[in-house]
Amino acid sequence: MGQVQPVPRSWDPPAPSLPEPLIEEILVRIATPRDLIRASAACTYFRRLVANDSFLRRYRILHPSQLLLGILSPAAVGFLQAEAPNPNASVAKAFDRKAVFSLDYLPPREPSSGDWSPRDARDGRLLIMFLLSEEADFTTLPELVVADPLTRGCTMLPPIPESIVAPFLGADWCVFAENSDAFFDPSGDYEDAHFRVIGWTRHRTLAVAFVYSSHSGTWTAGTRAFWSDLGLHYEYGMTPDDWWLSYVYGCFYWKVPGNNKLLKLDVNRMEFSAVGLPPNHELREVAVAEAGEGRFGIVIRHRDRPEYLRYSIRQNEGEISNEHLMETAIMLPSADGYIFLLGYQSLSRRTRGVCTGESSAFYTLEIKTLKVERFCWTRGGLCSRIVPYFGFPPFMSLRRI
Repeated sequence: MGQVQPVPRSWDPPAPSLPEPLIEEILVRIATPRDLIRASAACTYFRRLVANDSFLRRYRILHPSQLLLGILSPAAVGFLQAEAPNPNASVAKAFDRKAVFSLDYLPPREPSSGDWSPRDARDGRLLIMFLLSEEADFTTLPELVVADPLTRGCTMLPPIPESIVAPFLGADWCVFAENSDAFFDPSGDYEDAHFRVIGWTRHRTLAVAFVYSSHSGTWTAGTRAFWSDLGLHYEYGMTPDDWWLSYVYGCFYWKVPGNNKLLKLDVNRMEFSAVGLPPNHELREVAVAEAGEGRFGIVIRHRDRPEYLRYSIRQNEGEISNEHLMETAIMLPSADGYIFLLGYQSLSRRTRGVCTGESSAFYTLEIKTLKVERFCWTRGGLCSRIVPYFGFPPFMSLRRI
């Protein structure tokens, strides 16, 4: 009888005979992060190559789109991860076991003074602002923190100096905190450890933006524009969550509530301007997206017909105000390209058409294919603002803080 060979302790195959640089070149050309994750699970040798920081930097440059793993919202409890049948559900489940989105590691504040609220997420970082309560003193400039949910590390940004706020807003600079918001600047070629943040506010007469750079660790005065100069009027009572933010080709766009125009901020020039919309769009919700080849995708939702979206592609920004271009009607389900949609239950007889908030489902609209997919479900209050979180599983994520 032949001798029985002992079973190897490791089930991993031996290291491939191909040289390591060649294997790395093969792995870095894998088209999607999801397939790269599957390849890295083949053996510890592949996983070690993929988890290397230099490899991840190369992969992010060649394949800038990342996995949509979940969303955060002030009204949601923690992190709402992608759920089946969404294709990212399995990766999101592994991610959620490691990441903690409770924000309990942020600098402590008096509970009665306000709450920490996620405002933006990019490249694995979270931008979090301390939102003051209605009873708080709004003479305090907003506090901002950049955090890493994987390591639970955070960096407190210095306050915006009064010396650069006062010249723009004059004696009314103290209202800055009540009407302000912040977001990451995705433009520019920055190293992994650095970032830029744009803080802006809407005042009764003008809009103002300031820029923070982690290179210098300081805020600089950005730009301002008066509503009257842009042909816009400011509606009182609007909160930051009423301003829908889109980022397209190096510029930010907001649908200005009650107006038939978009407010545009060109990041490279740091300049505000206004973009016209077709007639009768004052009460419509508008989002702008990149449609490829320099074209603009315009998604419009009318409040009187919330079950339909109207989508059109424009060759340039100047065509946005043309209402005669071809549009596509998208029927919604009954219940860097994504647009998030919120479906909810409404009991018209008992609540007179007011959303009960008993349960809400989030959907994604992929701009390239116009495919609508259910992303996740939550029980509880409505989420007036959400922050999508794109990233890799923990072992593939670079530490940023």
